[in-house]
Amino acid sequence: MPFITIELLEGRSEEQIKAMVQEVTEVVSRTTTAPKENIHVFVEELKKDRYAVGGTLKSDTQ
Repeated sequence: MPFITIELLEGRSEEQIKAMVQEVTEVVSRTTTAPKENIHVFVEELKKDRYAVGGTLKSDTQ
């Protein structure tokens, strides 16, 4: 029973998230032979003012 966590910056539409979850589920099912109904995908959206790279918040770079 695979558990997949995807962390990404906020800003994608519901349609984009749904498409990503469907594609990830397809690939994991195909490569692990796990049934799709046993694959769990967690999507965690990170606020740009709570994520930094090299000491700089992403909200300060965009």
